[in-house]
This record gives sequence, structure tokens and C-alpha cells, in this order.
Amino acid sequence: MRATNLTAACLTNPLGIDVRCPELAWIDEDGLSQSAYQVECKDGAGATLWDTGKVASASMRIAWPGATLASRERVTWRVRLWDDGDACGPWSESASIEEGLLSADDWCARWISGSYDVPTPRTGAMGNFRQMVAAMRPASPDQVVTEPILEGRYPVDCFRRAFAVGKAPVRARLYITACGLYEARIDGEKVGDFCMAPGHTDYRKRVQYQTYDVTAALATGAHELTVQLADGWYRGSCGAWGLLNQYGTQTKLLAQLEVTYADGHVDRVATDTDWQWSNDGPILFADNKDGEIVDATRAPSYAGHARAARHDVAPTASNNVPVTMHERFSPAPVTAPNGRMLFDLGQNIAGWVELDFFAHEGKHVLLRCGEMLDKEGNLTLKNIQCAREGFATPLQQVEYVCREGHNHYCTTFAVFGFRYVEVETDARLGKGDLTAIALYSDMRQTGSFECSNELLNRFFESTVWSTKGNSLDVPTDCPTRERHGWSGDAQIFFETLSYLFDCRSFERKWLHDLFDWQKRDGKLPQVAPAGGVDSYMRFLDGSVGWADAGILIPYRYWRHYGDASVLVELYDGMRRYAEFMIRHCGRRGPFSKRVGIHGEAKKYLVNMGQCYGEWAEPADVHKMDWKDTVAPHPEVATAYTAYVLGCMAQIARELGHEEDEARYRRYSEGCKLAYQELSRLPEFSLDTGRQARLVRPLAFGLLDPQQTAYARERLVKACESYGWRLGTGFLSTPLILDVLAEYDLDAAYRLLENEEMPGWLFMPKMGATTVWESWEGTQAQGGIASLNHYSKGAVCAWLFRVMCGITPDGERHFTVASRPGGRFAYAKAGYESPCGFVGCGWQRVGDGWRFAVEVPANCAATVVLPDGSTREVGAGVHEFECVARAAREG
Repeated sequence: MRATNLTAACLTNPLGIDVRCPELAWIDEDGLSQSAYQVECKDGAGATLWDTGKVASASMRIAWPGATLASRERVTWRVRLWDDGDACGPWSESASIEEGLLSADDWCARWISGSYDVPTPRTGAMGNFRQMVAAMRPASPDQVVTEPILEGRYPVDCFRRAFAVGKAPVRARLYITACGLYEARIDGEKVGDFCMAPGHTDYRKRVQYQTYDVTAALATGAHELTVQLADGWYRGSCGAWGLLNQYGTQTKLLAQLEVTYADGHVDRVATDTDWQWSNDGPILFADNKDGEIVDATRAPSYAGHARAARHDVAPTASNNVPVTMHERFSPAPVTAPNGRMLFDLGQNIAGWVELDFFAHEGKHVLLRCGEMLDKEGNLTLKNIQCAREGFATPLQQVEYVCREGHNHYCTTFAVFGFRYVEVETDARLGKGDLTAIALYSDMRQTGSFECSNELLNRFFESTVWSTKGNSLDVPTDCPTRERHGWSGDAQIFFETLSYLFDCRSFERKWLHDLFDWQKRDGKLPQVAPAGGVDSYMRFLDGSVGWADAGILIPYRYWRHYGDASVLVELYDGMRRYAEFMIRHCGRRGPFSKRVGIHGEAKKYLVNMGQCYGEWAEPADVHKMDWKDTVAPHPEVATAYTAYVLGCMAQIARELGHEEDEARYRRYSEGCKLAYQELSRLPEFSLDTGRQARLVRPLAFGLLDPQQTAYARERLVKACESYGWRLGTGFLSTPLILDVLAEYDLDAAYRLLENEEMPGWLFMPKMGATTVWESWEGTQAQGGIASLNHYSKGAVCAWLFRVMCGITPDGERHFTVASRPGGRFAYAKAGYESPCGFVGCGWQRVGDGWRFAVEVPANCAATVVLPDGSTREVGAGVHEFECVARAAREG
């Protein structure tokens, strides 16, 4: 038996983290069960720091047993295991951990900026892209721009510092961050593979830095470190309307290169006012949403010097996976009806465009990227743009001016959501000259699914692609229009995400973004990081179903990964939000209608605070208007308060907070009582055709037995009367199959297999390669609707957990309780859990099914078959057959 997949703080060989006592974990291979482990840790010189010795335990993770790690400290560690026969396996390969700069005092670098003054903040966007090119280009190649060139927008800043290395270093690290986006190069070669660095946070609260190992780049001799600095999220376009200057007006850079020699001496190259600067380089404009203007005939003069700047937030490590380049697409162009070149990737992605071609100096290439074609077959951005007279965003465009001969361009400071690239050019471009590159956070894909229904397979793949396209350091709603870290989307999708990808570090980073926003009264936001939210939306912060992500994601993280450390880490903020919810109980707020319940139940009714309600039900089920987000929603709010506080009670119990547990449970039960009373009123009756109204209380267990029986029956009738199409909105769509499967599995499968609109399978039937924001998708011509929203893909958790039955339910244990049904001939799913691969597949055979269950080494599972029988199994592949209950009873 041997240990593989060694991780520290959920990361593989982390470099520059600031977790001082990282949890260590591994996966067992080549054996059935582990009886003991030994973990050994050594310092950079190979001396042993600590050694656990042989520890009798089956656990595959341990809390850090040694002294707290210090700034810059690098250690290696390895593991060996004993199997159930007490045979000792080989040592694992060594893994490494390196701490970053843990204290503000570790930074000798100083913040610097370009040498120009930024005027009073303004908002706006680029206007007509084509008309701006001449206006933005300086009159001469060596002109340094010190005045705004477009509504407070400036070219990309270029910084340079020359330095020398006297002898071969044994270690060299670049610690770097920015208020803005940076790209660093040593001697012209890009440092590291992190793109859109330093990532997205509320820079007023938290600034992430990256650590790069640049030892191999520094031979003896002269070198230069250059950095480009763009607006990014800091002062560039944020939100649907492209609001500017959301975090500040002056972009800034902080960098510290440390070169260590064999004798222990350290040379440092740190940002200060001696750095050369200019903004006359090739990138004349860079906006993360609207695009770039690049003149390849230009080179930075570095004729000026950096200016001292200030930022009062000490940088911290992200402790997260980087944003990196992934899949590449190089389609051949066709001629669109409008006469322009059109490249179809065949897949909707979020990412970059790369050009590699030969041209004469001064030739122009204009790229426009979008998700769909109009009725004539030309590219359109109408489905993703917010527009008014003289203004539209996002533009998703690149204007490139060629140099003589070989030209190479790759987007640097913008990300586009697109399947199609339209090109206007007087240069020659052909097949192989344009490549699209998918860009997303480097989470390892863990989950797979396949079944006999090809439309469902394609919907699953669309969900995977939408996850990739909306994972850019934060979980966004879409990679085009808003690009917000919507808390509602994140909370409903988390369970699916945790099957599809190893999202632990990614989600923990974003949870810190969420709690960075938290107000003194405990309120949590609808969007995190803050920035780009229109002012009229702010009263919807604290909305149930959205802000509840601050409790529901840590809760589900704990349940899925068996890791309570996230609860400990965030409990104070979670407690404050729970108290915020409690203060809404028994009170009325502005625009609330009088609700006629009395007695004890009245004290727990939630009838204040604006919220989104169910949000986005099909228009023929419930047509929304402005009152849906102004008036409180007592049914939705009371339901979520009951559910969330019930989860919080479980969390408090896990952490040993007995008083908190009793308080949250009392309010959860009180809200449940209020909900039952509310449901007896005519205006909130369960006698309704609105599926969401029936799904919610059944999913959360809020009704008394009589109400439950009635709601179940009424929900099936509601589905039938709506032609077995989905009539739910944003919050209840992920819940409806679970509710139906609990008492009518045939109904659940009938809803899943529906191919009409509204329905999951309607999307791939119409050619979707990502999940749509609206059920109508491409049929919503002229409407505002992204074709890349992952939220409706939350149903994929049901494919793992119910259809194929895989549920983690404790350390090293799973329940596998497949529920085959519908017209499916077979289905199989699996995912790489932190303990190893677990999977289950089934196929129809005669009047029953055959099952294959795979359990990872050192784990066990309870297998529950459809006939009600159970099996306890250990590691390995196990096969079972059973007859359908109806056939057996017949």
C-alpha cells in the first residue's frame, strides 16, 4: 500500500501560501485498508523537523503536528502506510510546502504607480470602439501619455528594473501583486502561468499576492524585470453597465524579487521610485470586459520613473489555485453573410484570442467575440450587452495594428465569453492563424457522467463547460455581461460543483470574499466581491436564498468533504448572519402586507426585508414585475429562515456551541410553525399550480403530515398540467427532482426527460454547448440573456446523488443508493473524492438492473439496492443484480 496525491491545505506542492499549520492529506493506493501511517517532514537542508513515527490509524489526513511555519520556510514531507496485514509499503514521493510573506514587515517593496494624476472618478465605457483608435494613439511613438485619453482611461503602464546576478542562485522568488492586473516578465519571458493576476477581491479589504519560483530564469549576468499594469477589476469595467473606478482610481504595483545564494546572502529587487516607467507601449487600452487596443509597432520607452503610491491593505496569499490557460480551439474561417470572416469554435467558452500570422506594418485586425449569431447568420452581441444611446458594454473586441513580418498577439488583460469570433482585416488570416484559449481557475475536474440519453450527456458536458467559463478566481454568473460573484448562483450550484471539480480552495477563497463584505449588523451580500452593482440593487443585499450562501456553502462543504475546519474558520461571520436573520422574525418592514396569522406563529413569520423571491419562473407561470423585488416575500423568507437556521443548529452542535444550537433550533422550529400557519391562508394556499410554491416546503420539510400529503399530490398535478415541463424558478429548480423522487420516482424521471421548453434537455436539443440563463436561450432574440450561466446545471448533483446514488456520508465512507428509472437503459457516474475514485453504474437487464460499484482503497460503502436490500462493502469493484420491486411483487 502506498500514499499518492499528497496535498497540503488542499493544494498540491503549494508555493507562497500563508497557512501556517496546513492540514496534510493523501490517497491510498494498491491496497484495501490502511492500518497505520508515518509522516516525516524535513527542512530545506534535508534535516528532519518532525516525524510522527508509526501511528495506528486509518485516517488519510492529519492536522499539522510540527512547529508553526515561518515566512519563506520551505519543507518537504512524505508518507508511508501499513496495510490491514501490517505490511509496510514504500515511502511516497516527497511533496513540498513553501510559505510566503506572512507579515507586512516582510515586504521591503513599496507601492508604485504610473507618473500621472488621475482625475475625479468617472463612470462610462468605450463608446464606439472603431472611432477611438486614432484618438487614443499618441502622436509619436515616444510620447508618454499623462492626460486621460478616453473618459478617464489610460494606456497600460509599463515598469522596468534592470539588475544583475553575480553568481548562480540557489533560490529566487518573485512576490508580486497589484491594484489592477499585472503581467511580469524576466528578460522578456512571462513569469509563471497565472493569468489575470492577482485575481479578483475587494481590494479595499484584501489584496492577493502571488509567489513565483524564478530560479531557473536567473543565470549569472544582467537581467531585467518588466511588469505591465492594467485597470482590471480595480478601476476598469465592473458589472452589467461597466461601472468604473469601483475600488480606486490609481492602479498600483508591489513587487519583491528575492535572490538567495548558497552562502545565505539574499539580494532583493523591490519596487520603488527608481523603477523606470512609461505608458507608451503597445497596449493602448485594456479593459477586462470591453477588450484591448494594441499597436504592435510600438515599444515602451521607459522614459519616466514610477511614482510612490500607497495602499493600506497588507497583501495576503490567496491559498487558491491559479487562473490558467486550458483547452485550445483553432477553427477554419468561413465568410458570414455580412462578408466578414467568422470563426466558429463549436464550443462556447470564456477565454482569450491568440493570433499568429505574417503581415505588413500598419495592417489592422478587428476582432469581435460573441456567443450567438443573429437570424441572418452574423455575429450579434445583443443577448449580452447593456446598451443605451451612444453606449454599449461589453464590447469584447480587440483592435490590433500589425508590425512588419511575423505577428503574435494573445489577449492579456481582458476575458471574453464567446463561441464565435468575427474578424475585419486588411491583412491575410486563414486556418491556424487564430486560436481561442479557454481560461479558468485550475480546479481539477473530478466528476464524470454518462447515460443512454445523449441529450442528457450533452447537458452534463454543457454544465462542465459553464462551470469552467464561470470560474475566474470567483464563481461568476456569466463571463460576458455581469461577471458578478452572485451568492445565489454559488449556493445553489455548490453541491454540483463539488462533484464536478475539486473546488475546496476555490470556494474557500470566495467565501472570504463574501465575508469581506459583511456589514456590522451581520448582513451578507448578493454579490461578492463588491463592485459593479448598480445602486438601485443594493437594498436587495441580505436577500434570502442569496446571502444565505454564507451559511449554506460552509454547511454543504462540511457535509460533502467531511471537513469541519471551514466551519471553525468562518463561524463568527456565520453566527452574525444567523442573528441578522433572527432579527427579521416577527417584524414587518416597508412595503410588507399584513399577514393574518396570530399567536406563537406570528413571532416567527419573516415579513420584512426585500428579497428576490423565487426569481425567474417561466412568464406563463408567474410574470415578474417591479413589485417582486420591492415587497417582502413572507413565504420564501420564512421558508429559508427555517431551513438556514436548522443548518446553523447542526453546525453549532458540531462545534460544541450548545447555547447557539438551542437558539437556532428554536427559531428554526418557530419559523416552521409560522410557515404551516401561513400555508393555511388563502393567499398562500398550497392549492396552486406554481411548482416552486410546492417544492420549497417539501424540500425543507416545513409542512405538517396532512399538508405534506396534499402538497405532494398537488405538485404532481401541477407538473402534469404544465405538460411535464419545468415551471420552477431560480431557487426551486435544483430541488424539484429530489422532492419528486422521494415519493414518485417516475414523476422525477418524466420531468428530467422532458425535451420541451422549459426543460433541461431543451438546451442541448437546440444546440447549446453551455447552460443558458433563460429557458428560451437563442429563441429569446433581442432579449438580455447569457448563453453561459451554470445555475440551471445544478440538477447534475441529482445525477450523482440519486440517479447513480453516490453520497459521501462520513470520513472514508459512502452510501451508494442508485435509483434507476425512466426510459434510461444505463447510467454511470463517478468522481475523484478526497479519498479516491468512487463510482456507480447500472444497466437494465430483463425485469431488473445490474449494478457496478467502485469504492476507493481504505474506504467502505453501504450499498442500497432498489429492492430495499443493503450490502456493506469495502474497497474494490462490486457487482450486484436485483429485480424491480414491481416485478418482484408481481
